[in-house]
Formats: sequence, structure tokens, C-alpha cells
Amino acid sequence: MKTAACTVAKGRPREFDVEDALTAALRIFWTKGYEGASLTDLTEAMGITRPSLYAAFGNKESLFCKALELYEREKMCYIGRALEAPTARGVAEALLRGALERQRDTSDPKGCMGVINSVACGAEAESIREEVLKRGEAAKRAIVERFERAKAEDDLPPHADPEGLTSYIIALIQGIALQGGAGTSCADLERLVQTSLSMWPAR
Repeated sequence: MKTAACTVAKGRPREFDVEDALTAALRIFWTKGYEGASLTDLTEAMGITRPSLYAAFGNKESLFCKALELYEREKMCYIGRALEAPTARGVAEALLRGALERQRDTSDPKGCMGVINSVACGAEAESIREEVLKRGEAAKRAIVERFERAKAEDDLPPHADPEGLTSYIIALIQGIALQGGAGTSCADLERLVQTSLSMWPAR
């Protein structure tokens, strides 16, 4: 367990769990976005003081980047697993069902942290937006490469466009997150997944 010391009354040090504090920060950024999350929101949720936040995580931007890494590691890990599916359609189904399972999880906020923060428009958030988009581009490239391999292996028809299919899947993943955040039922999202898979190009 990784811990860090924070200062309390009369200078007595108290240790706090860094991972627990980071998880709390993630929920705030996920719910409110980078711009909407104030330092007061963050420190209250994390149970630490501002000096302790700066000492353990750096500034707000650095804290966000660490929270984003945690989000990708724990909440978006289904993407890496999906790419290991033996067929392109299997990859697509694993990606869509992974996104659907994220919306079924009642312990986490709804919606997609990446989408929420990629549309940030304030000057303060521009570097955050760029970081989120850069990470999203890396995930997109990995999916494109997987579909390109599928096409080379004759697992996709000759007319299939790996980049187009990737954009289609990403749009669906983001749509599932946005609709889930807006209150769409999992049954309706399941129908979206089924309909989308029925339109997958056959060999």
C-alpha cells in the first residue's frame, strides 16, 4: 500500500493512502470534468489538504493526468483485451460489450471521462484536452492496426476500410457512454450493440 504524509493540526504527520486519494480524485474529474472540478472539490473528496495534494501529486493538471492513467488502467482495460480476440468481428463485439459493461457498473459515474474532458474549451483546460485527445489517438491507432491485420489475414472483405471501421466503433463506444450518462437503459444499449454487430461487414 502506497502512502504519503500530510500535515494536520500542531504539525503532527498523518499518512493517507495515495491510491485511495487518487481514486477519489478520479471520481471528481469523471463527474465534473477538469474545469468543473475545483481544488476544494478535490481535497474534500480526497480527504487531504491543498499542501498535501501538491506534495503528493503536484498541481491540478498533474493530478488529472495521474487520475486519467488510473482510469485507463482500471476502467478502459477492456480495450487491450478486446484486441486479442481472434477475429475482427470478435474485436468489435468485445469493444462494444466492454463499453456496455462500463455503463452497467453502478459503482462508477456514468459517461466517459475521455469524452467529458475532450470537449473542454477553456484556456486552462487546453493542455488537458490535448492530452486526452493524444491518448485517444493512441487507442484508435491500435484498433486500426488490428483491423488492418484482420484484412491482411482475409478476416475482413477486400472492400473493408480499417480506419472507417475503427471510427465507426469508436463513435459507438462514445455513443454508449453518452447515452448511458443521459439515462438510457442497458436494455436499449444492448439493442444498439446487437444492431451494430448485425451490420458488421461479412467476408
